[in-house]
Amino acid sequence: MKSLEVALRALRESGTTALVPYFMAGATPDWIQHVAAAVHGGANAVEIGIPFSDPMMDGPVIQRAAERALAAGTTLESVCTELSGADLGVPLIAMTYYNLFHHRGLVRSTGLLSGAGVRGAIVPDLTIEESQEWREACAATDIATIFLVAPSTTAERFARLAAATEGFCYASARMAVTGRAEGGGDAQAVVASVRATSDVPTYVGIGITTARQAHDAARFSDGIIVGSALVETILNGATPADTEEFVSKFRHAIDQ
Repeated sequence: MKSLEVALRALRESGTTALVPYFMAGATPDWIQHVAAAVHGGANAVEIGIPFSDPMMDGPVIQRAAERALAAGTTLESVCTELSGADLGVPLIAMTYYNLFHHRGLVRSTGLLSGAGVRGAIVPDLTIEESQEWREACAATDIATIFLVAPSTTAERFARLAAATEGFCYASARMAVTGRAEGGGDAQAVVASVRATSDVPTYVGIGITTARQAHDAARFSDGIIVGSALVETILNGATPADTEEFVSKFRHAIDQ
């Protein structure tokens, strides 16, 4: 079992519902300070977006953040260099697209991530059928391969993905790209489908944009991922102190 999953299972056993904020690396010069502020505000792990020019899962807010990061010269190498110099104290999870790793080479890419302290990776355009080479590279560096499930996932595929995912299973609350949404979508049904076949920690994301939504999703899931709502505040000029306050509100709502 990968170290990320060991940590997240221990967190669940302690009675804590995980809070995992998402940041786009390089979107602002002080992005690392925002990550540190989120940890201080109660984040249990952090998802680090590595910018890519042609995302398939990201909505307009995260696309805008990626464009800003790329314009500033952000690369996989620069992100890993910055992370390796930070002592954030929680598990780090990378999120980006497979072409970025394929272009550099899988062994080199996983080595960079591991050296930066990353312990998990979400690669949404990598299917389970095509993931063997990537998972082998991750196995040598203690990086968990995290798969997504969605409301459209079939029962047979739920079982396969839940068995293969490491660290946690990413339960998409709706059939949509990242961004603001009303209500909880189909999150509860998706989580139930995972739990019917596996006890892997299951975290809800996609459309969790308010503290109330986070509170509601925490009633039936092991963790909450919040991305676009937080990224948007940073693009609009939020300071690290504002980020800490934002995350603290979500932490309080989840714990109620």
